[in-house]
Amino acid sequence: MVRFTYPVRIHVLRRFLAFSVGVGFWLVSATFVRAATQGEERQGTILILGDSIAAGYGVSPGEDFPALLQKKITASGLRYKIVNAGVSGDTSAGGLRRIDWLLRRPVDVLVLELGGNDGLRGMAPAVTRSNLQQIVDRVGEKFPAARILIAGMKMPENMGRDFAREFEELFPALAKKNGLALIPFLLEGIAADRRFNQPDLIHPNASGHAVVASNVWKALEPILREPSATRNPRDESPKR
Repeated sequence: MVRFTYPVRIHVLRRFLAFSVGVGFWLVSATFVRAATQGEERQGTILILGDSIAAGYGVSPGEDFPALLQKKITASGLRYKIVNAGVSGDTSAGGLRRIDWLLRRPVDVLVLELGGNDGLRGMAPAVTRSNLQQIVDRVGEKFPAARILIAGMKMPENMGRDFAREFEELFPALAKKNGLALIPFLLEGIAADRRFNQPDLIHPNASGHAVVASNVWKALEPILREPSATRNPRDESPKR
């Protein structure tokens, strides 16, 4: 199992999270409304529900991984439009609060990229898993045929070895329970590597986003090439 460490300055992160969540949510809402009111021919919609990584914190427009994914999708001739609902500083609880509003527009594929800020804040992994499960449930209730891709994340061991292990394990457990596709580690190949990250060693730089886009594309492309399913292949057992 790959382990990594980087300095986590919690007091700096908390100030950053508090400011950016409000601003980011306003920007995402405006973008989503514009996308929903376009009169173009119906394309499949990929909703990326995420935090500062999806939002492209610290990189120029077009360098973030959702924008790079859109280029890959277009070049492949696949008729899908990405709606980037990344909000810097967002948590799994924030995503849960936002999901009903976002589901006002049809969603064919959800890329669920949340949880990293939960871990950096030291939130119990069980709480994060519960929030993500509720997001999965609500998407399934509103759009049963929607397919969901879970983006796994890891915490550095200086957050506590047991905590880091429990946090890492929640993503594959969530994917297995619900029969969902999984990216084992969103930042595979770039975590804590100065060549691919901004000075905080948390947020990818432009080169890092290119790697993240490749990591996501490996899991996303097969989903987009599948015939539309009549429903998501979820576990039929009652949800908790």
